[in-house]
Amino acid sequence: MAAWGQRLAGVRGVLLDISGVLFDGAEGSGVPIAGSVEAVARLKRSRLKVRFCTNESQKSLGDLVRLLQQLGFDISEGEVTAPAPATCLILKERGLRPYLLIHDGIRSEFDQIDTSNPNCVVIADAGESFSYQNMNKAFQVLMELENPVLISLGKGRYYKETSGLMLDVGAYVKALEYACGIEAEVVGKPSPEYFKSALQEMGLEAHQAVMIGDDIVGDVGGAQQCGMRALQVRTGKFRARGHQPVSP
Repeated sequence: MAAWGQRLAGVRGVLLDISGVLFDGAEGSGVPIAGSVEAVARLKRSRLKVRFCTNESQKSLGDLVRLLQQLGFDISEGEVTAPAPATCLILKERGLRPYLLIHDGIRSEFDQIDTSNPNCVVIADAGESFSYQNMNKAFQVLMELENPVLISLGKGRYYKETSGLMLDVGAYVKALEYACGIEAEVVGKPSPEYFKSALQEMGLEAHQAVMIGDDIVGDVGGAQQCGMRALQVRTGKFRARGHQPVSP
């Protein structure tokens, strides 16, 4: 216990991943991970600031929060840093009109975004929409641009649902990067800017917060690169030594 006390000395806030840490997703629903509802409640009763930091890109922020509330979590939309709202701000600030290769579940997040005559591509965990036709359309849009812009909502390799491991957006991003000879801009973990925006909402410096997640690259590695401390849980996509993804 003393060792843990030393490691967490000075921590004033906790950033929590959602998928694989609080719950495992299922078709249209989810299952809380044992003890997670109680853990969140206990954190909120403490003196620590709590914020949720997710790469979820198959559910709108509203739908995600409502699902978590139904599962018993004490959570509100204002406590969540999510990639779709952050991406919309970037698109508006830079005057970008995206071709959207995304899941229907988050399409409503982009209702106020001009998608005519695309001058960039936004890619997320599109699930069944990752067809050859849609990937090729994204490729064509990028190749026709003088300065192609590819924005990815996270860059995870895989995640866990109750049915098993699921391929994430990162694999498809890599395909477009390779084909087009470009590098995607990541809005989400492990981007340092994404962690910094969450810390800003908490009013904390990086050294005052700890990130808790199941992804050794996106959660733990990303947080550490930002100057935060980080803990990996043994739930979700966690794999025993020898099966963990390595940093690119």
